[in-house]
Amino acid sequence: MPSLIWLATTPWLVQLAHGRTLPTALGPVRMAWDAQANALALSCRPCSIRHASWGGEPLRLAEVRLTVQRMGMRLHGTVASGQVVARWRGQLAANSLTLDMDLPSTPVREGYALFAGAIAELRNPALRIDGDFALRARLTLPTGELTLAPQLQGLAVQGLGTEQWAQARSQCDQGLPKWARLAKPSAQSLLARAVIAAEDQRYFEHAGYDLTEITLALRGNQRGLVNASDPSHPTPAPRGASTLSQQLAKLLVTGAERSPVRKLRELLYAVEMEQTLGKARILGLYLDVAPWGGQLCGARAAAYRYFGKRADRLSASEAAWLAAMLHNPSMEARRWAATGQINHERAQWVARGMRLGGASAPRRPTAKMVAAHG
Repeated sequence: MPSLIWLATTPWLVQLAHGRTLPTALGPVRMAWDAQANALALSCRPCSIRHASWGGEPLRLAEVRLTVQRMGMRLHGTVASGQVVARWRGQLAANSLTLDMDLPSTPVREGYALFAGAIAELRNPALRIDGDFALRARLTLPTGELTLAPQLQGLAVQGLGTEQWAQARSQCDQGLPKWARLAKPSAQSLLARAVIAAEDQRYFEHAGYDLTEITLALRGNQRGLVNASDPSHPTPAPRGASTLSQQLAKLLVTGAERSPVRKLRELLYAVEMEQTLGKARILGLYLDVAPWGGQLCGARAAAYRYFGKRADRLSASEAAWLAAMLHNPSMEARRWAATGQINHERAQWVARGMRLGGASAPRRPTAKMVAAHG
């Protein structure tokens, strides 16, 4: 690979490709040689970028522009789309190539503008997006190892109308006995604490998104992709980084499709909800509509179905068990139906996160619990 790149950036060879358009996996790429700047310019229009951790949906951009200059074994240039412009540099070695990219502080709205055709919310004239983002990245070839260090400052969103959800009512408890619908679990309830321990440990610290968790997820998922071809390193399931606010946006608006565009939409709603609804209401809404396997949704329905109790009267152990199901409700519900239990290790992990003495070792389901499920 390094020798091929070295050859491909040799001026006399590049000049032969001037004006040509090549079909690629990204899209049609047009090549141009600037003799005065001694630079190769590539333009992919339109351009589709795929990544295994995104699912099957590619990231589509109207145009991506790349410039390449070579000085000996060093490369440098720019990569741009719309008004988003980053600089990159590379170092060729005998058997490897290391590329570093630096995107300076850029308005978040310019980043979203790249996806105006795919994100309907951007066509809302009342929508306002403030804040800046930056990114540093390193790609090593031929291993394909990619590290990303995103930065996000001052992100604020207005105009999506999420304030209307302040009085929203869930339909998930329809059909429950009246006594099971009497009280909702509060933000201080054992179930709420368990859900935070399971799904969003920094819930009360972030503004709708958790940049620390996003960075960890990017690193973990990339490490899994690098090892995917090595049978001695089993590929783990992609790690998520969605906060409870983002998960609520998925449940109420965006749906469960795995795509980068969906994640971008969720981020907008999550950030606005933090301002219009606040932490307690977001948590309450999440508990009202969260899925718990099959057609079951909402904390009150889950507490009644699995334990025959009101959601505000669950024990710490029971709360930990329910919260532990949320990472994959359908799978855990099937497991419980078949075996009478869920992932016990995960439930123990959730209980430890609750930092409550009574939740340190959640008990396995009793016959009464299994009967309640069945």
